[in-house]
Amino acid sequence: MTQALEASTEQDWRLSAELDVQDTAGSLHELIGRLRGSEELVGAIEGVVPHDVVITQDGKLLFAYAAEEGTLTAVRGAIEDVLRREQIDATVRISHWDDRLDEWRQTDPPPSSEEAASEAVSEREAGAIETRTLVVSTGREIRAEFEQTMRNWAAKLDLECLLVEHGHLLTTQVCFTVTGPKRKIDEFADGLRAEERATIRTERVVMSSPL
Repeated sequence: MTQALEASTEQDWRLSAELDVQDTAGSLHELIGRLRGSEELVGAIEGVVPHDVVITQDGKLLFAYAAEEGTLTAVRGAIEDVLRREQIDATVRISHWDDRLDEWRQTDPPPSSEEAASEAVSEREAGAIETRTLVVSTGREIRAEFEQTMRNWAAKLDLECLLVEHGHLLTTQVCFTVTGPKRKIDEFADGLRAEERATIRTERVVMSSPL
């Protein structure tokens, strides 16, 4: 199985802070620098923001990812201390990755009744059983391996997967019909496309090799 289907993260707790700043990029870069290495603050946050905590930014959003809720709680304290010192207002939220739904679920503050109702609808829609047929291309030399990889991936997702033979398909095309929850089929489809790209690149390298 290629790396495309093996990628995962251990940082399944996330803090997001929406900063009320004007100079977005400069302010966030400076903030991250202070959290990681500023001599002025290192004494205060040493041991609180370990290097296995991933800190990123996207516009006015600052994200911190950690493997444990307790670690993220400590990180939150350090970040909020810095924000107070810098007199920067921010809206902070804590979320946990839900493997079943493949999405972040907000835990702090708890979702409002309206948000909870919307999440319930989305969860029902994502869990609805459906059948979808997907056609992808693969190299002739690695078609059998490709098919087995995707069968294994479908089994891991608890999806019913049938390899469909169609006379009009090219010899380099593979057709899968999968049945299961919509969210799992979406995940299978994403993996299928990634595997398609990866295997085609691999075959090109093999075919062009002088060996």
